[in-house]
Amino acid sequence: MTGFARRLCLCGLISAVAIAAAEDVQPNKPAIEPPASSKPAPDATAPDRTVQELAAQVKKSVVVVTFRGRNGEQQGLGAGFIIDASGLIATNLHVLGEARPISVALLDGRKFDVVAVHATERSQDLAILKIDATELQALPLGDSDELQEGQPVVAMGNPAGLERSIVSGVLSGRREIDGRAMLQVALPIERGNSGGPLLDLKGRVHGLLTLKSLKTDNLGFAVPVNALKPLLAKPNPVAMDRWLTIGALDPEEWTVSWGGRWRQRSGHLFVSGQGAGLGGRSLCLATQAAPSVPYEIAVQVKFEPADGAAGLVFYSDGGDRHYGFYPSNGGVRLSRFDGPDVYAWKVLKELRPPQLNKTGWNSLKVRVEAERLLCYLNDELVIEVADTEYKTGRVGLCKFRQTEAEFKGFRVAESIASDKPSSELVEQVTQLVGELSSDAKPISATATLLSQGPASVELLEQQATKLEQQAVRVRQLAAEVQLKRTLAELEKLLALKADAPLDLLRAGLLISKLDNPELEIEAYVKEVERHASRAEAALQKEATPTERLAALNKYLFEQQGFHGSRTDYGNRSNSYLNEVLDDREGLPITLSVLYIEVARRMGLNVVGVGMPRHFLVRHEPKEGASQLIDVFEQGQLLTEAAAQTKFESLSDDAWQKSFLDTSSPRAILERMLRNLFGTAAGAEDSERMRQYLEALLLLNPDSGRDRFYRAVVCYQTKRWAQAVADIEWLQSHDTEINSQAIDDLAKAIARDAPK
Repeated sequence: MTGFARRLCLCGLISAVAIAAAEDVQPNKPAIEPPASSKPAPDATAPDRTVQELAAQVKKSVVVVTFRGRNGEQQGLGAGFIIDASGLIATNLHVLGEARPISVALLDGRKFDVVAVHATERSQDLAILKIDATELQALPLGDSDELQEGQPVVAMGNPAGLERSIVSGVLSGRREIDGRAMLQVALPIERGNSGGPLLDLKGRVHGLLTLKSLKTDNLGFAVPVNALKPLLAKPNPVAMDRWLTIGALDPEEWTVSWGGRWRQRSGHLFVSGQGAGLGGRSLCLATQAAPSVPYEIAVQVKFEPADGAAGLVFYSDGGDRHYGFYPSNGGVRLSRFDGPDVYAWKVLKELRPPQLNKTGWNSLKVRVEAERLLCYLNDELVIEVADTEYKTGRVGLCKFRQTEAEFKGFRVAESIASDKPSSELVEQVTQLVGELSSDAKPISATATLLSQGPASVELLEQQATKLEQQAVRVRQLAAEVQLKRTLAELEKLLALKADAPLDLLRAGLLISKLDNPELEIEAYVKEVERHASRAEAALQKEATPTERLAALNKYLFEQQGFHGSRTDYGNRSNSYLNEVLDDREGLPITLSVLYIEVARRMGLNVVGVGMPRHFLVRHEPKEGASQLIDVFEQGQLLTEAAAQTKFESLSDDAWQKSFLDTSSPRAILERMLRNLFGTAAGAEDSERMRQYLEALLLLNPDSGRDRFYRAVVCYQTKRWAQAVADIEWLQSHDTEINSQAIDDLAKAIARDAPK
């Protein structure tokens, strides 16, 4: 056996699949030294300072970081510290809010607007800010790997707005939280401390305060400062005018009125914060023009708290006047807003229909006709009114009060088909679910059970356990149906004729959808198209391929800040195209796929180059020489010799010129899947491993290696029929799999499967 699986241990039960990762592994890079701090590091032999001495010294380097909301008022507060005299400040990424204007205040009272986000690493919650200031007092960075448990530490921040407060404690341990290595410190961390420095008694920074313990007030966590150093060595600067677009709504699609914090991710829209309109109202209006009457608008919405309000608006003038249909206070309303005060707010109809889901998603639809308005809740007509006060205006979304809402599937069309399942399907699913617990017995009424003694309680507990087991099986069935639907979409793309180009972007997004079932693929296709349009906006029509390539690189890397993941390379998010677009951070291969797809839309011929360990691309113009490009390194141009040098720095294998051959779209998709499979195997996540194998076998049904791994995973997850089918296939085909391993697995299945 070769490749990422070195051997399989079969000891009665298959205990593990030992995986030597996938193609794109964590680079074996030498330690990265950041630019020297303006302040020299304290002498390691110098005596420790007192907390009072440190407080006096450190205060000059600790800053207050705030961000502003859409109404210009302060909406967030955190801490940071100066790491370079030229105006670089380290903090937590979450301190910066969602694409908001950011300000920094120094101890001497000076305030600066942040001019650029110099570097970010979302997986580590780290950011470096740039302000236009010089001769600042920087703090020296220590080596967080050398900090010892029990060693005294001090921290400084702005808890509850109390600027530059200092507290002392000790390093009480090291923990992994959500896949991140963290320093556990025995000292309190409060809101406003985030981003502040954690120092030893010599004044060296060892971490950035990040999390408060949920278990006790006097325990917190800090990101090790060594995770910050690669950001200094290889920043991805984004000017503020571009930073404000990350996660923000696209102005070509949406216009926000009355404030509130609107953002997008995975094709969904999110809103929080109170709006400035009547009732805390905030509107998000589509730039898309509504069709002529009659037309329909629809969306799915869920929100918190339970008495919140959010939904659809139509016939909006962009301000005070519009209609709204939305759940509110446990019911649904159709309202007409005629002006800025409560006297101009008319509730046309309000009711509490049984169709309303108290939690989770609700589907809303409005049919706008010339003489009436029809409002549907979860595909049932609940309101019909004849109101013709307004005849023109825009459509969109609304929220009220402190509601935090999420929207998906917003549509505008002449007619929108119902999503309600047929009665036949409902009956079929109900019967199927019943069959999953066919051994369940009816439970008698309470009065009867009271006379049966303690045994009745035990029996009820047994029934509850069976129902819980049934719920697990139902959820597994739902996940399986979703997986098969996604695989069917992928198979449809793969089944196109040989002369038809494979849609690499949509296929790659379908791979992401395996783990993100609510991902809206078309939203991301449109985003890539907008990136291409913006990248070539300044180009002349007759621009050469070289000029177009330069414009693409400038747009993606200098203006938009797309960059390779430096400190959490193996994070699964780096393998999802949608999250790479959301966070502008990824692996060589995912960044390359986006580069290829944006380039194609700009009329450039860019292909993938499947160099092991580090994926590249190549620009192949119709005329002139080809050019290798390293997208992970922000569009760095490479010679073949430089590519060989890069490979040899990452691998002990011998160089082969074929490593620079063009990768087909299928080969690119396979490599993306193997990266995900390697990550799932490292986490011993059998369910994810299986779904990636299902997709890999769509790409190559004759892969004996993947058949064998699917048989192993199906054995581990007790999917006996599929495990047996794969073993039978392997026994009837000549593959690279060792026959003894196949026989051992077959015996294990025969022994453990239900008879």
